[in-house]
Formats: sequence, structure tokens, C-alpha cells
Amino acid sequence: MKVTDIHSHFIPREWENLQNKFGGDNWPWMAHKTAAGENLNSHTSSAMLMRGSQEFRPVYSACWDPQIRLDEMDRDGVDKQIISATPILFAYDRPVAQASYCAQLFNDAALEICAKNNKRLFALAQVPLQDIDASCIEVSRAKACGHVGVQIGNHVGEKNMDDKGILTFLQHCASEDIPVFVHPWDMMAADRTKDYMMGWTVGMPAETQLSIVSMILGGGFDHVSEKLKICFAHGGGSFAFLLGRLENAWIHKDIARGHSQHPPSHYLNRFYLDTAVFDHDALALLVKKMGPDRLMFGTDYPFPLGEQQMGQLIKSASELDQQTKQKLLSGNAEQFFNL
Repeated sequence: MKVTDIHSHFIPREWENLQNKFGGDNWPWMAHKTAAGENLNSHTSSAMLMRGSQEFRPVYSACWDPQIRLDEMDRDGVDKQIISATPILFAYDRPVAQASYCAQLFNDAALEICAKNNKRLFALAQVPLQDIDASCIEVSRAKACGHVGVQIGNHVGEKNMDDKGILTFLQHCASEDIPVFVHPWDMMAADRTKDYMMGWTVGMPAETQLSIVSMILGGGFDHVSEKLKICFAHGGGSFAFLLGRLENAWIHKDIARGHSQHPPSHYLNRFYLDTAVFDHDALALLVKKMGPDRLMFGTDYPFPLGEQQMGQLIKSASELDQQTKQKLLSGNAEQFFNL
């Protein structure tokens, strides 16, 4: 079976000192640590992704070394992989000029990684989403340079996916046939989820569900062209499981309908979800609710909370037939991203 992973991340090995360039603090940077005799391109090399003076996340060479990435893809039988920036690189809270600079910097770095084998590695761009005009300019530039789509965070400050500016950007992507991958970031309730990695295990799925619901109830899908290709990460969070609750509220309470013209279930054919759910029952629910044509294989590689044996969840799903498995593993992604 062909296998295409649509949800994987990269971090360049190094980049210019953004704090020196722009001033301010809390800029991301890499603190590399290697044992004696190691080099930064070895399997054993590692680094700490920093935010200013604070440690953010330990990472290893697969984030920046395409050969290690390709070797591990071969190990698990992954034919193609789409890489996207780690959300800490978004810079949505910076001045537009700085965020635009960062977008170009990291977009170009992604293509450099993919150049190792551009028949197997593909890149999603990032944009300065706090400014819609700048975002449209950068995403068009990125497509012309070879990116196969764009990754955006699921909100900009207090602006959800139904924000008029974000919807304008999505319409631009629809008009230029640029697929959109929505990834949660800057998670809600940070103080209450700071322990036990709950920001990742609770906050991220909650953010994803919120982004889908805001698109539906905010009238986003009613206003944006049906040509829009949009996919939400992490299996849509708890969206599929709680769809009945959302539908029930829409039917019985006017206020719960928001600006949407139809019940929530009407919009299931307007978006895709990845399959990074790590559980056969959850995967079966996604297939039942969304249908086999609206799901794409994603791993969250190369991070510890990603699928450690890439593709095994779908391959070992006894309730799925071979045709469905192939759609999920690669067929849908090849069509969605025009690979």
C-alpha cells in the first residue's frame, strides 16, 4: 500500500538570531547538545527548542536532517511525507513585518529540507495570519516556489476561524487551489493545563474542536467557496464524538445555530480530518461519521506524542477493508494536495 503522511513537522537546524535582528524577547532558537564525537546530523544528536531563555521542547535530528527523516520513513514504509513548521515558529503575536520575514525564512528552509528528495518530501507554508493581505501575498509566493499547501494556526489571539479576515484568507486559498491544514496552537486554559502535558493531550484537541465548530456555526462554510480544501489536525479533537450534542443544540435552541444556514452534520463534506487519534475505536468512529473519503493519514512525526510506528494504526485496523485503508493511507491525500 502507498502511504502519505500529511501531518509531520520540521524545525531548521539553525537560523539567524531573531532577537538580535528585531529586539524583544521570547524568540524561538535552537540550543544544540551533542556528546563528544557526535555531529548534528547523527541519529544521536539532539537539541532543545528554546523560547527566549525558557526550554520549550527537546527535539532530535529528524526535525532538520532529511536523510534521517527518509530513513525512518523507509523503516515504517512511508512513501511520501508533507512537512510543516512547528507552531512556535508562527510569530502571530509579532509586528506584521517581522512575522512576514519569519514566514519567508521558514518557508524557504522547508523547501531546502524537501530538496533532498522532492518526489517524497513536500512542504506546507506558513503565513503572517495576523495580517490578511500579507498572508495572501506570502501563500501565493510559497505556492509559486513549490509548497503544496499552507498550514495555519486555529486562531489569532481571540479571533477564531469564523473571523472575517481569516475567512477572506481561506477564500483566497480556495480561489488559487491552495489546500489548508489547520493546526492547534497557543492552547486555551494554559494555567489549568500546565501540568502532565495536558496542554497537548487536552488543550490541543479542544482547540481543534473549537476551530471546526466556529467555522460551522460562524457561517464560515456558508460564505467560503466549496472549492476550499481544508483539513483539521488530530482527528478533529472531540468533534466527531460530540457531534450529536452539537446537532441537538442546533435543533432545539436558536442561539446555538449561530450564523449557520444548516445543521452541523450538513457540513461534514466540507472539510477533512487527519487520523492522528492513536486508537482503533476512535478511528472507526471517524470513518463512520466522516466517511472514508474525508480522512487522511497523519502522524505528528517526529515528536514523542506522534504515531511511533507510522501507519500501523490504519494498517492493523481489522474493521477497515483494503480499499478504505488505501484511501486513508494515501489516496485521499494525493487528491487533496495534488501530489
